[in-house]
Amino acid sequence: MSEPEQNQIFKTWLAQYKALLFKVVRAYAVTPMDQDDLFQEISIQVWRSIPAFKQQSANTTWIYRIALNTALKWGSNERKHAKRQEPLDSLQTILQETTTPPDERLDWLYEEIYKLDEIDRSITLLLLDGFSYKEMAMIIGLSESNIGVKINRIKKQLITKSKQQDHYGI
Repeated sequence: MSEPEQNQIFKTWLAQYKALLFKVVRAYAVTPMDQDDLFQEISIQVWRSIPAFKQQSANTTWIYRIALNTALKWGSNERKHAKRQEPLDSLQTILQETTTPPDERLDWLYEEIYKLDEIDRSITLLLLDGFSYKEMAMIIGLSESNIGVKINRIKKQLITKSKQQDHYGI
């Protein structure tokens, strides 16, 4: 594959799947600076993976797998170096929404998703994007029945936390 072909595929994928990538980024990185770093790392990995893509799965499945694996690896590396970093919240980033006010419910949901363990976080994002249990199992590497059990537990956990939040008037 030539580099111009690879670049064209990358541009197309980035345009089509930017929202998918932002969901993963937002679920795995908290600060705007970290979100920028993770988005850049995922983008690099997607670009590098294009020659290896054999079209044996849907583009979204392939990209999601790359994004989640990159986010998991990035999160592990970030935790190792977290003590040496200081957040620079004053920086404007490409991920900040400037045209609409933030939705507190959506912010709450992403905060709760971030608190989940890495596998549950990945499953939640895939569920929100409408992937089937079979597709999730293929991406995550678990059985379909295990995916179903985890989804039920995650839903119950989020519903309970949501009711607690409403009860306390938050």
